[in-house]
Amino acid sequence: MTHRIALGTALSLTLGLPAYAQDLLVFDYSGFETPEFHQPYIDTHGTAPEFVFFGDEDEAFQRLLAGFRSDVTHICAGSVPRWEASGIIEPWDPSRIDAFATLNSDLVGEDVAAGAEDLYFLPTDYGSTAVVYNSDEVPAEDVASLEIFNDPDYAGRLSIPDNVDDAYALAYLATGVSDWSDVTDAQFEAATEWLRGIHPNLVNYWVDPAEIQQLMASGQVLAAWAWNEVPVSLADEGFPTGFARNTEEGTSVWLCGYVNMAEGEGSEDLAYDYVNALLSEASAGPLLENGFGSANDAALQAQGPEALEAAGLGEVTVPVLAQLPISNEQRERQAEAFERIKAGF
Repeated sequence: MTHRIALGTALSLTLGLPAYAQDLLVFDYSGFETPEFHQPYIDTHGTAPEFVFFGDEDEAFQRLLAGFRSDVTHICAGSVPRWEASGIIEPWDPSRIDAFATLNSDLVGEDVAAGAEDLYFLPTDYGSTAVVYNSDEVPAEDVASLEIFNDPDYAGRLSIPDNVDDAYALAYLATGVSDWSDVTDAQFEAATEWLRGIHPNLVNYWVDPAEIQQLMASGQVLAAWAWNEVPVSLADEGFPTGFARNTEEGTSVWLCGYVNMAEGEGSEDLAYDYVNALLSEASAGPLLENGFGSANDAALQAQGPEALEAAGLGEVTVPVLAQLPISNEQRERQAEAFERIKAGF
């Protein structure tokens, strides 16, 4: 990673481009260093922040506990309670978030929006998870229900993410739950048994969008539970694809954002400049073109309904399970069960 950053800086200097700023370190998923996602920051400071990348949030969490220092870190909502409990993050000041008043309240959470709780998690980007399918091979009526994953006609031609949050979002919806904030033991067991039941029908648990796109383009997978960026990319390649968000049981929305690191060594002012740039109207279009909805609802809606629909983020008429933060206990219980299911138990 050090080599990658050094090489990027050297190339910037060689090509006459701005070098990375050293006063703000962003710990992130690869791809979010795209300049268009935070162009107002670059316009203001003449440089981009420094980016260091992680593979998944468990890796990021362990590196930070071991002493790595970042100023802001990009995580998804399911991880927030564990990070907050660890003491490695501190609240954001809503008065310094330019778009706070126009953030989608469904993504922020009612208590935070009302000022009743500290803002430990600042939502910035979200997307939908639904059934992506080969529209030449799979009739629309077959993806009208999430029970396609139990359909023997598609056994061995299906896939879901190797991601506990997405997997349980699917399973809860399939078993009649659209709010996972306080599930009962019976609801958890029903969802777990549903996931265990579809396991033999799956060709694999896909790890990243490129993998599932390749499996679908090759014809090995006919339908998958996947993020909205997947059908967009497949359609761009001319692949016959559909995205069934209005399945009768419902659809899901994932949510990610940034946390403010308690022991960051960089500039706090630059941290706010960065998240404000990401939530700006100027960034909403580039994010949407890459499959990400901005949490700044005013900026997102300004893109127009056709752009939202094309990105897989149009309106739906069915229940929506929002993957908002859940308790550590619930997430650990789901993670343990999911690992056992993947292992065949």
